[in-house]
Amino acid sequence: MSANVQWKLCWENELERSDHSELSEFFKKTYGPTGAFNAKPFEGGRSWAGARPERRAIGYDSRGIASHMGLLRRFIKVGETDLAVAELGLYGVRPDLERMGIGHSVSALFPTLQELGVPFAFGTVRHAMRSHVERYARTGMLSVLTGVSVRSTLPDFHPYMPPTRTEDLLVLVIPIGRTMSEWPSGTLIERNGPEL
Repeated sequence: MSANVQWKLCWENELERSDHSELSEFFKKTYGPTGAFNAKPFEGGRSWAGARPERRAIGYDSRGIASHMGLLRRFIKVGETDLAVAELGLYGVRPDLERMGIGHSVSALFPTLQELGVPFAFGTVRHAMRSHVERYARTGMLSVLTGVSVRSTLPDFHPYMPPTRTEDLLVLVIPIGRTMSEWPSGTLIERNGPEL
């Protein structure tokens, strides 16, 4: 990512309507090429898709928003173990900067993760992102877990759909206050809410 990226770390309630509008456009342009349905949650100036983040890291350069990562503290259940985590999500990099961003986004958020005192940061990505996240995992800062299903609630109620979905996803874990050897074992993670 360009050395000219400046990071804004903010609480969700610090964002103005104009920030949400700019983020909405960023997400529509970032997620839209992967399918029109993926851009739909960001219509009308909305800057989140499922759960609303608590904090955000927004990277700006001379062209506007360059990168984004959201964070939400929550409890998940890994196997039989309840675990406090900082869920990372709403990751995006402007298309002209692709292949250059996830490490910078996590690095920008790392002091905030330490400040929050959570034992782990946790996130999920589709298998199509495997090579992208495994490249970052080589730094040793992140582990990619496979063979784990994640059960989440849907972000909106639809009478014709079940209230939850279970997906086979890549699980990303960043040890913050504990070591990776302390991550609980289990093949099912209960998110107990919508994904970030």
